[in-house]
Amino acid sequence: MIRQIWPPEDGRELDLAELEDLYRFPDVAKWLVVNFVSSTDGAITVGGRSRPLSTAPDRVVFKLGSDLADVVLLGAGTAVIEEFDGVHPGKETADRRRRHGLEPIPPIAVVTTGASLPPSAPVLTEAAVPTLVITSERAPRDLREAWKSAGAEVIVAGEDEVALDLAVAALTERGLRRIDCEGGPRLFASLAEAGLVDEFRLTVAPFLVAGTADRAAVGGAFDPVELALATVLTDGASLLTRYLAP
Repeated sequence: MIRQIWPPEDGRELDLAELEDLYRFPDVAKWLVVNFVSSTDGAITVGGRSRPLSTAPDRVVFKLGSDLADVVLLGAGTAVIEEFDGVHPGKETADRRRRHGLEPIPPIAVVTTGASLPPSAPVLTEAAVPTLVITSERAPRDLREAWKSAGAEVIVAGEDEVALDLAVAALTERGLRRIDCEGGPRLFASLAEAGLVDEFRLTVAPFLVAGTADRAAVGGAFDPVELALATVLTDGASLLTRYLAP
């Protein structure tokens, strides 16, 4: 059972319907959520992958992120390393999306400058709906054509690097205003640096990892941003937090 412990006046056990209500996106022009799971000592991967850190309650709220979004945003490195093949809804997801007036399947939007996304990547070839590849003018034209041949729609946003403000604008112009970002750390840092993150959802899993694993945000150059703690949930082991950006 998952229990809300913050704010303290709202402390109670939550069923799945209440979790769904808590994690749904607000009805605004654009809302960008970033999701991460980390060990208690701050590692976001084990052996280069995040899945070994994910706990049962983390999987519940992580699924709510994509289930309630218009689009899932990923860095190409994360998409390839995690062998992400898009969203393939089961009955629960299909029912949930129908109740919220969402399209049956959210597309994946992958951010890449080029080499990090091979045309054979499962996120392109196995996705249930066409993947959006967001890239820059620097990406070779033959590679862009190969992405298209693999079934993707290519969006050019920026010249040498991907301009994330233009990328997010391109998504919202397509009606994809509820954006669920599932990593990686460099994309998160770049989104934060551009002031595009509205909510940060972090699960602290009860593991000690040590080593040299990345933190949730890597790179970027900006002064510390103070976040507002919105909610904290727990099953007695994991902590499921939600922070709002100013």
